[in-house]
Amino acid sequence: MNGQDVTVEAQELTKTYGEGHTAVQAVRQATFTASAGDFIAVVGPSGSGKTTLLAMLGGLLTPTDGRAVVGGVDLAALPSGGLARFRREQVGFVFQGYNLLPYLTARKNLLAIAQIARLDRPVARERSQRLLDELGLVDRADAYPSELSGGERQRVAIGRALMNDPALILVDEPTANLDTARGMQVVEMLVSEVRQRAKTALMVTHDARMAGYATRRLTIEDGVLTEP
Repeated sequence: MNGQDVTVEAQELTKTYGEGHTAVQAVRQATFTASAGDFIAVVGPSGSGKTTLLAMLGGLLTPTDGRAVVGGVDLAALPSGGLARFRREQVGFVFQGYNLLPYLTARKNLLAIAQIARLDRPVARERSQRLLDELGLVDRADAYPSELSGGERQRVAIGRALMNDPALILVDEPTANLDTARGMQVVEMLVSEVRQRAKTALMVTHDARMAGYATRRLTIEDGVLTEP
């Protein structure tokens, strides 16, 4: 799927927690499609179902009903090993809390993903160097996460998400721990990378200002997804 015009489809995607009168629908019949080059912002308040939607599309959560289809592959049809391979090879995650390995430098955080994705070492070294350069991190490549600013850590997280050349990039509240100026810088960088590499990206955020950088905007509230 890498390098192709990958389409992401959510078909009445639903996630319910609990049963009976205590059941809570975190996401309710979410339906949309996205193509390569799309950078979609999913905007909604805390607890609206944004992260749950992202987790289902990334194969981290199994939907209660509906289907998540990436590149024509129905994730529900994949065995556990196939789903793990899908996440490893086709999805790049940028988490709200960075999730960097504290005992590895910026460069080695990127190379750790390459190892998991089983990239050849020369390819991995070249790709990590290129990403560090593109993200303005060459001078910080040998710094540990504790030595980096919040913006730098988020840029390392973006580089890590791109290391396996994923078809789909899923971004969870990338500006939550940053001030407005640095947050805008990070989102601009994400948009540039997605367009340059013809990837499909979804970013969930509660900050409507950041949604202005997206090519499309979806709104989610009480689990209901709409496109204004």
